[in-house]
Amino acid sequence: MRRTYRTRRTGGGGSCLPRLLIAALLVATTLFTYLSSRQDNPVTGETQYVDLTPEQEIAMGLQAAPEMAEQYGGLDPDPNAQALVDQIGQEIVANSPASGSPYEFDFHLLGDTQTINAFALPGGQVFITRALFDRLRTEGELAGVLGHEIGHVVGRHSAEQIAKARLTEGLTGAAVIAAYDPENPTSQQVAQMAVLVGQLVNMKYGRDDELESDFLGVCFMEDSGYDPNEMIGVMEVLAEASQGQAPPEFFSTHPNPENRIQRLQEAIQNLDQCP
Repeated sequence: MRRTYRTRRTGGGGSCLPRLLIAALLVATTLFTYLSSRQDNPVTGETQYVDLTPEQEIAMGLQAAPEMAEQYGGLDPDPNAQALVDQIGQEIVANSPASGSPYEFDFHLLGDTQTINAFALPGGQVFITRALFDRLRTEGELAGVLGHEIGHVVGRHSAEQIAKARLTEGLTGAAVIAAYDPENPTSQQVAQMAVLVGQLVNMKYGRDDELESDFLGVCFMEDSGYDPNEMIGVMEVLAEASQGQAPPEFFSTHPNPENRIQRLQEAIQNLDQCP
């Protein structure tokens, strides 16, 4: 008589160890790549983790510029307004530490009359919408907006965010691999939480970058002969614009103006700390 033996499954535990080893290797590789990208910013003096060269930043900005302009109605057709944006932007670059950076600055006035926004791409492509341009009351306020965006470029904030995004992707990818269990669907909730935490971390860093750009913008205004207090006027314009039904697009990435005015006042009192 043949004897049959009972077997018992262990719930997939045999495949757990290889999965954890793969996750650990991914974490180690991701952290090593990120930490080995450490370098000092020659303008701000800040130690950053950036894995792009300035040439790569410039190429990325030039490639993305036409698509970004298209999203905001293309370039504004008013040559006089565009000339003013060019003049003040280049003036700030020429008279500030930005002139010693490797970046190729170009300034673009966008035709969008509804969206209040300004932004900079890696490498020196700077944009301001007509909606924001028309709300500014003085050339000094325009200098404040452009100085802030120039601060993003020389601060290499986009390159930092790209490095942080790659770090987050690697770590959350490892979490997904380690947590996933086909026999336990709730493991997906763990992975989703890991992704959410990564997004929150990146959002926080973005806000810090905005405040640093406020400081750099004030410094660059002082270097170029503009009254740094005009930057507070920009915040007042933005605060007034926020009273409408929909907040300006500017607020999707920039801190609330009321929260920035005090920081700006402190920066103006400490211009001796400018780069």
